[in-house]
Amino acid sequence: MKKHIVCLGDSNTHGYSASPDDCADGPLLRFNEEERWTCLLGKQLGEDYLVLEEGLSGRTTVFSDPLYEGLSALGYLFPCLTSHEPVSLLVVMLGTNDTKERFHVSAECISLGMERLVRAARNIECWGGKQPNILIVAPPPIGEGVYQSAVSETMGRGCVEKSRELARYYAQVAERQHAHFLDAAPYAEFNTIDYMHLTRKGHRMLAEKLAEVVRGLA
Repeated sequence: MKKHIVCLGDSNTHGYSASPDDCADGPLLRFNEEERWTCLLGKQLGEDYLVLEEGLSGRTTVFSDPLYEGLSALGYLFPCLTSHEPVSLLVVMLGTNDTKERFHVSAECISLGMERLVRAARNIECWGGKQPNILIVAPPPIGEGVYQSAVSETMGRGCVEKSRELARYYAQVAERQHAHFLDAAPYAEFNTIDYMHLTRKGHRMLAEKLAEVVRGLA
């Protein structure tokens, strides 16, 4: 059986494109299978791996959104992981949506949400009899331009500042939970439209780095 790499994330894992000019299927506003980092990762890893996309726009670590249902990763974790068993590696890149003002949580509290998610994943019987293998990826920080963008009101105050602190706190979570950690900031590029979604180039950059990391973990 191939090694199952489950990629659990938000719109940047789903492949949302803020610019129709930056993706091949412009009107769909989603990068296609030749552009998304998850698909590129699968191609770079080769035939011994199966990369499973679990990206949902708006997804949070553990927080329930008062405007939309079903966006907490915690509530979806059990069916997600058990449906893909045996899981060789769980890659989690979440936290950007948690910075929205309507959740009223600090960067440290977001990291505690990530920690709760990781603890839950460790206790799910999906690892094929092996030790849980989890990679926490801190998403790149949101750019200052978001406050002048079309999504400024929905993101609210403080999202940029909180997003800048996530990597530091996530690294601590990874150490406490015996998980692996990657700060995606040096290996990704956000657009200059909403300042919080990957460009086509950013997807390629992230895939290249993750291919290097995943080969060493699974």
